[in-house]
Amino acid sequence: MTNAFLRLILLLCLLISPAWAGDKKGKNMAVSFHLETEAGGNPKMLMEQDVGGKKRFFQRSPDISTKDVVAFGPFLADNKVDFGMVLQLRPTAAKRLESITSANQGKMLLATFNGRVVDVVIIDKPVKDGFLVIWNGITDAEVKECDKVAPRIGKEKKK
Repeated sequence: MTNAFLRLILLLCLLISPAWAGDKKGKNMAVSFHLETEAGGNPKMLMEQDVGGKKRFFQRSPDISTKDVVAFGPFLADNKVDFGMVLQLRPTAAKRLESITSANQGKMLLATFNGRVVDVVIIDKPVKDGFLVIWNGITDAEVKECDKVAPRIGKEKKK
C-alpha cells in the first residue's frame, strides 16, 4: 500500500470515529457531557466554545458518555421545533455525576449529541437522582435512532 492510501484510510477513520468513540450501543446515540475548565490548561485537552458571546473552555474528555446511559426519555423542546432528552444513568455514573455537580457549582456542563454541541447548562446544585437533561437540539430522526439502541425510561430493553 502506498503512503497516500494509508493516510486516506487514517483520515476516514478519524472522520467516522467521533460518533463511535466509546459507544458500545451504536453509532446513532453518541452522547457526552464535558465540564467547563480554565483556559490555561493543556490545549490538546480543551475544547473552546462560544457560549452567550463569550469564549468558554471545556474538557475534551467527557465526564459522562453514552456508556453511562441505561435509558432515555425524549420530549418536545420549548422552541416546539426540536427535542430534548432525559438520560437515566447507571448507578456508578450517577454517583460520579453527583460528585461532579457538588464540586463544580457555577461552572457549565456542555452536552454533545452525535458529535455536535446541542446544549450547555450551568451547574446550580448537586444532581442526586442520576438523571441528566439535554433541553434541546435533538432531531426527530435522532430520537427514532435512539429507540433502536436504548430503551425508553420505564420500559424494558428490547430484545
